[in-house]
Amino acid sequence: MEPDEIRSNLDRLIRERGESYGAISQLIGRNAAYIQQFVKRGTPRKLDEGDRARIARYFGVDEQMLGGPAVSGPIPSPVRGRGSLAPMIAVPRLALGASAGSGTFDEDENAAGALAFDARWLRALGGQPDALSIIRVDGESMAPTLQDGDDIMVDRGDDAARLRDGIYVLRMEDLLMVKRVALTPRRGQISVRSDNPLYPSWDDIDASGVTIVGRVIWTGRRVG
Repeated sequence: MEPDEIRSNLDRLIRERGESYGAISQLIGRNAAYIQQFVKRGTPRKLDEGDRARIARYFGVDEQMLGGPAVSGPIPSPVRGRGSLAPMIAVPRLALGASAGSGTFDEDENAAGALAFDARWLRALGGQPDALSIIRVDGESMAPTLQDGDDIMVDRGDDAARLRDGIYVLRMEDLLMVKRVALTPRRGQISVRSDNPLYPSWDDIDASGVTIVGRVIWTGRRVG
């Protein structure tokens, strides 16, 4: 089987089953970007035998579909049930902070691990698994809603095309920041606000001057 066909088969399985590249990377004990690099860049050129076997068993498919030998006998059932990673989705945690300059959401460049979440819980939040990232809040401009050092989950699939009132990660004046966005009655204009009254807000500004990266759908923080 040709390498392109193998990568296409794996990509299709991931998408059809509602999984993510990061979750399958975690399944085989690799870094969060490993499977994405294999599918998108062809690196590594082929899957390790042990990795390939585990992925095939996880999805309940013939290993030959992923470049291995055909399985003799019945194909194993997909991995499910208590203690399995099957219902979990790994969301990459990026070494990146909002209000920290001009960083990018490049998982390959900024991956600093991943956090696993129950797939059903993520879907209840409305997040798109392949478009989720976790970054750090830098500064107090969104206090008390968000504190310095909080982790926020950003849905990059929920961007300017679906813009509505809410908290977003955005770019303005070449800075990456997290702010509250509010639609205004005037078409093409929005308000970008800090929850902390000690920090600046911008009312009725041209929306074309703001790049919406994604909507914040969850936050977590250390206690104590």
